[in-house]
Amino acid sequence: MATFADIGLAAAINILTALIFLVAFAIIRLQPVNDRVYFPKWYLKGLRDSPTHSGALLKRFVNLDWRAYVRFLNWVPDALRMPEPELIEHAGLDSAVYLRIYLLGLKIFVPLALLSWSILVPVNWTNNTLNRSDLTHSDIDKLSISNVPLGSPRFWTHIVMAYAFTFWTCYVLRMEYKKVADMRLQFLALQGRRPDQFTVLVRNVPPDPDESVSEAVEHFFLVNHQDNYLTNQVVYNANKLAKLVEQKKSNQNWLDYYQLKYLRGNQSKRPRMKTGFLGLCGQKVDAIDHQIAEIERLSKEIEEERDRVKNDAKAIMPVAFVSFKTRWAAAVCAQTQQSRNPTLWLTEWAPEPRDVYWENLAIPYVSLTIRKLIIGVAFFFLTFFFMIPITFVQSLANIEGIRKKLPFLKEIIDTPFVKSFIQGFLPGIILKIFLILLPTILMLMSKFEGFTSKSSLERRSASRYYIFNFVNVFLGSVIAGAAFEQLNSFIHQSADEIPKTIGAAIPMKATFFITYIMVDGWTGIAGEVLRLKALILFHLKNSFLVKTEKDREDAMNPGSLCFNFNEPRIQLYFLLGLVYAAVTPILLPFILVFFAFAYVVFRHQIINVYNQEYESAAAFWPDVHGRIIFALIFSQVSTLGLLSTKHAAQSAPFLIVLPVLTITFHLYCKGRYESAFTKHPLQEAKMKDTLEQAREPNFNLKPYLQDAYIHPVFKGNEDEYDYDGISEKADEENVLVQTKRQSRKNTPAPSKGSGGSSPSFRVEVIHEKEKP
Repeated sequence: MATFADIGLAAAINILTALIFLVAFAIIRLQPVNDRVYFPKWYLKGLRDSPTHSGALLKRFVNLDWRAYVRFLNWVPDALRMPEPELIEHAGLDSAVYLRIYLLGLKIFVPLALLSWSILVPVNWTNNTLNRSDLTHSDIDKLSISNVPLGSPRFWTHIVMAYAFTFWTCYVLRMEYKKVADMRLQFLALQGRRPDQFTVLVRNVPPDPDESVSEAVEHFFLVNHQDNYLTNQVVYNANKLAKLVEQKKSNQNWLDYYQLKYLRGNQSKRPRMKTGFLGLCGQKVDAIDHQIAEIERLSKEIEEERDRVKNDAKAIMPVAFVSFKTRWAAAVCAQTQQSRNPTLWLTEWAPEPRDVYWENLAIPYVSLTIRKLIIGVAFFFLTFFFMIPITFVQSLANIEGIRKKLPFLKEIIDTPFVKSFIQGFLPGIILKIFLILLPTILMLMSKFEGFTSKSSLERRSASRYYIFNFVNVFLGSVIAGAAFEQLNSFIHQSADEIPKTIGAAIPMKATFFITYIMVDGWTGIAGEVLRLKALILFHLKNSFLVKTEKDREDAMNPGSLCFNFNEPRIQLYFLLGLVYAAVTPILLPFILVFFAFAYVVFRHQIINVYNQEYESAAAFWPDVHGRIIFALIFSQVSTLGLLSTKHAAQSAPFLIVLPVLTITFHLYCKGRYESAFTKHPLQEAKMKDTLEQAREPNFNLKPYLQDAYIHPVFKGNEDEYDYDGISEKADEENVLVQTKRQSRKNTPAPSKGSGGSSPSFRVEVIHEKEKP
């Protein structure tokens, strides 16, 4: 059981480590040679020039201005200086709203911390319950509800505080939901013209024996959206082609490396390499000649694969991006059912082109349900088996609870520094290490599941990460930790007494979470701003691969917010804060430090470093709101369960009302604000179309849209290859369109005067061409 001394040592270690990281960052970022690592966003925007291009040789690598070192902490006020509207223009709404999650944490927990420490801490501390019990505890646990005697009227204080915490949290959540919804609608209204505003993604296009996918899509939308349809782009299964292109790019990087190595080294000896696995085994060959031969081979395979994709009908998937003449028409199509069969002609808003995850568009729609089932089962087993390392971590965190059963470790454990280090620091860092690979595993699961946009992949991964954190990091740590701490009590007590022991032990797990918060939320955030990995990789690439300015830009690797990892990490702190606010308030100051520190660090990173891969206009906010609501409800239920074990029979029933009120509040917010994140109002779309038509009456939208959703591996080769994915078969000078279709589905019946015979293709009347 961690004591004040253990927590103090852990805090000293983490604060010292964080300060070392921050001082190192403040000095390293001032050096001209590192400028592209710590300010890549400005380089990508073309607003910053490299200081290594001019001046004396030494000044190109080392900052000799002593005044810069005096102002080395200026990055903090600089990060806070940019106003939010300018931040949105600079980094996008996703980044600005992401930062508001940290501000939301401060808005909720600053008042909660003040109330808890001014009211609950004195109520808990002025008791002597734990000293008279057999429970393993420390002085820290005397600040928790576990120190209140069974059946005490003091539990009314905790119930009143639970009501106050709930009402304040709901009030802040409602105001923030309203604010973010208004920001989203305003952002979309002021946003310039983008392809996704006019485009919907159509999936599960039914096969037609007489028409290609492109022709079928064109025919369907010319008939059913005759006044608004503009063009379409079918989706090719170019996954193999994309892999070949990536492999060629990798070989080109290795060729650049070996050529630079040859030119900068001893030119009498050409570099050599092994052709086996990872270059560790196999025949030794001339590295430059081998890479050139591989590039030539891949180039030939790329051309062959590109021709196959172009000419093979099986390479065309029953998926298409369909563009309309107006935003209003796209909104109508995206939000309505297109066919009497609800499983065909499925439409949804198209992601913006850079948000599309092309690989999953090639997955057959019928297999998505099976994939979801497989991933659901795999995630269950991943979560279940991860309890093993969680139990191991808790065994480290609770040495005093098992020392009686393992006396041979007593000499080592009783060393004061070792004991404080193991209980106050080691469990948090080990748990952090165990969680390193988890985001990558969950992202792979989401990709296998078949989501078609990077934003939806990150949101699904974030959802699973949150569930994992809740089950393993929170519940697993509490249950396993309580079992280890109270091992002696469990062995000697009757079965009826065990729930009481668990009820008293759960609040005492706050000490473990304090150590985790300091490792992850203090030291981890300081490591985020240092960007040590990015710094090393940049200089390695700059030394061995960079030949041009374009290569140097590619080597910068600014990264992004990593929403799939960072957002559920924040949500864990919301969960811990809300659960422990009414039972163990000592945890709240540590959480406040995290929210304030992380807000400053991530604001700096968003302004200077991160370059978002996509812009979803804060589509993730309903998930953020829902997880905080879940944390609030769980805190109420856990407090109710805890009071039931404390013989607070008269006061506990009053907490039953809180979950009901919270769920009602959530349903209200869902009905009032969520539609702003899932639907696009036709009124807003019509208004934007009208304004644009008045400003640019002669703008030709078709050339703007027709190439927007071509697979990236085809871009740059449009002149060389004539892909028929963009349907332009309709003669714009006519009002008739030919179709080879024999089927009468989705086609108006011929008039009675059309005759009884049916030619090889029928002519169908569609919309009249709009007059200029």
